[in-house]
Amino acid sequence: MKKYKSHKYVSNLWNDAETAKLKGVESLVYRSNKLGADQRITNTGGGNTSSKLMETDPLTGEKVEVLWVKGSGGDLRTSTRENFSSLYQDRLLSLQKTYAKRKDKGLKSQAEDDMVAAYNHTTFNLNPRASSIDTPLHSFIPAKFVDHMHPNAIIAIAASKNCEKLTQEIFGGEMAYVPWMRPGFELGLAMQEICHAKPEVRSIMMGQHGFISWDNDEKACYTYTLECIERAAAFIEAKYQAKGGDAGAFGGQKYQTLPEVARRQAFAAILPWLRGQVSQQKRFVGTVQDDEKILRFVNSKDAARLSELGTSCPDHFLRTKIKPLFVDWNPQSGDVAGLKKKLAAGLEQYRKDYAAYYNKCKRANSPAMRDPNPTVILIRGCGMIAWGKDKSESRVTAEFYNCAVEVMRGAEAIDKYIALPQQEAFDIEYWLLEEAKLKRMPAEKELARQVVIVIGAGSGIGKETAHRLVKEGAHIVCVDLNANAAKATAKEITDKYGLGIGVAGTGLSNCGPAIGLAADITNRASIRQMLDDVAMAYGGFDSICVTAGITVPSDATGHIPDEKWALTFNINVTGSYLVADEAFKTWKEQGLRGNLVLTTSANAVVAKKGMLAYDTSKAAANHLVRELAVELAPLVRVNGVAPATVVQGSSMFPRERVKSSLAKYNIPFSEEETTDALVAKLSAFYADRTLTKSAITPADQAEAYFLLVTQRLSKTTGQIITVDGGLHEAFLR
Repeated sequence: MKKYKSHKYVSNLWNDAETAKLKGVESLVYRSNKLGADQRITNTGGGNTSSKLMETDPLTGEKVEVLWVKGSGGDLRTSTRENFSSLYQDRLLSLQKTYAKRKDKGLKSQAEDDMVAAYNHTTFNLNPRASSIDTPLHSFIPAKFVDHMHPNAIIAIAASKNCEKLTQEIFGGEMAYVPWMRPGFELGLAMQEICHAKPEVRSIMMGQHGFISWDNDEKACYTYTLECIERAAAFIEAKYQAKGGDAGAFGGQKYQTLPEVARRQAFAAILPWLRGQVSQQKRFVGTVQDDEKILRFVNSKDAARLSELGTSCPDHFLRTKIKPLFVDWNPQSGDVAGLKKKLAAGLEQYRKDYAAYYNKCKRANSPAMRDPNPTVILIRGCGMIAWGKDKSESRVTAEFYNCAVEVMRGAEAIDKYIALPQQEAFDIEYWLLEEAKLKRMPAEKELARQVVIVIGAGSGIGKETAHRLVKEGAHIVCVDLNANAAKATAKEITDKYGLGIGVAGTGLSNCGPAIGLAADITNRASIRQMLDDVAMAYGGFDSICVTAGITVPSDATGHIPDEKWALTFNINVTGSYLVADEAFKTWKEQGLRGNLVLTTSANAVVAKKGMLAYDTSKAAANHLVRELAVELAPLVRVNGVAPATVVQGSSMFPRERVKSSLAKYNIPFSEEETTDALVAKLSAFYADRTLTKSAITPADQAEAYFLLVTQRLSKTTGQIITVDGGLHEAFLR
């Protein structure tokens, strides 16, 4: 087969200077990372690599051959040594006799599952990493280094009607062919037989799955893997261009894409409602994708036919389900209400189709039917919406369907695309081993699947609340009048928790567990824009915490200007009302229960000289909580948090205000003291006034917000939780 000096369709990332310092498993990790770094070579979490290495047996001290292979879970791009299982090669080979005996008894499917459990008995050096179901493929191929990848170009050939013929045409005798077989022992034995019968073969095309390649030199194995993919991609592109390229893709274009502004308006109008529809069993988080490639597909003549066929590669449909929901809407009509009706009808039919698929294919011991809602929704003129338990999963789901689209594009260019038979797809989706793996997953965090908007997240209590909630699994929308402050808090979160795996979406969907947005809560249009942006980023939201506020003390004469009185009420009262009023429109569209938590103050029930505007605005906010609890019931619980004075970590106490307060309370200080020292003095004074003698911090307030957005106080609404250290003056009378 032709060797490429340079590559157009993959990237050769091998660096001899880097590998010269590596040996053994370190070199395997390096090779794996380089392969996984190129999404054209394999998808997130897909594929595996292996090396057969001589190791010292910890018991006998003798040299033994050990198979190091990427274990179950993990991603090649980010894998470390801990992601690889290690198994005695001779013991793996000896399992062939056990498998043959069990298979001869007519227990083929059970025998396959038993072999996975048997891998534990072949583990080298007590390695805890669970072995992949692909382990036999790597063990039974008699080569030192093996790569099993899922490139779109190769899968396009694997998912073609005439796959075997095309494999011979493109690769000659170097690549053999095996028809679809579920990954496991039988497939490994079939590959072993090919290697023995045809020693010239260096790779195998796996029908409707991917390919596997090998060599006894590690760099040669890596470069040969790249050459196979390059050759497949070049063959496909030549055929694709001969058929008209993008203009002729998928039968040509049927509809025009909606302009960007109209497209965004359509998404904003349907996403919260749609999130509510697909979240009937468990809440989902969405990713919107409307780039050129996905739009080329959804707007094409063949999109309806191809999407109905579903995906071909098992890695794909485990994320995307057996097929997506395709909505054949005419975007030129501009009828968004009509789109919603089509979506409603489509969802109803999809659930029926999924139930029929389950009932047709289920076996006596199949797990119960899973959520029948689609995880991928395709809309003409708009693009794709992918759903997952969190942002990371929805991004991966989007990535996998993008892979499926590229596979269909390639297969249709060179031949005819075919999908995996439904029964085979079902047996993968409802494999008992997969079910057992799902049950072993750790319990979801308390705020998993939740999207929480924190208004005022740029500093103080809001920032602390954002950090508190994300620890419990929530997605955080950091909102502040200062856009840079909001984005800074979001960056702190993503720097700590990462963006998650998968290829990022486009525009606002290009986010992870947190995003920073600007909004002016005294401006209804600004609030609406922010909520629409949240829909584009996550599909909708569940709770809102309003921590934004303003303190405007009276001047030395005891007077407060009219404009500052109005500003105080606009931010502390009207702003919260406007947020609630706009958000309730979205909550009603979603139909999912939510929470609204407002910030009031201990001052709301204590008359205090010099704080006239602030105190009366907070008293109004207290009653706003009660009124909104009535108005928004039963869908939304509304509660308030009433802090006492928070000095440390608060943006409301710049140096000059701290000095003014110290002077007011006759607390001695000097101008030479640092701001931190002055803050500590004032904080200690306020702490000493409380029954608990404790300073009140933003973290104390954040704990109250956390409680109110969880289900721990699910029967509490219209209430104010005070976090003031025990101010008896604020006890309600």
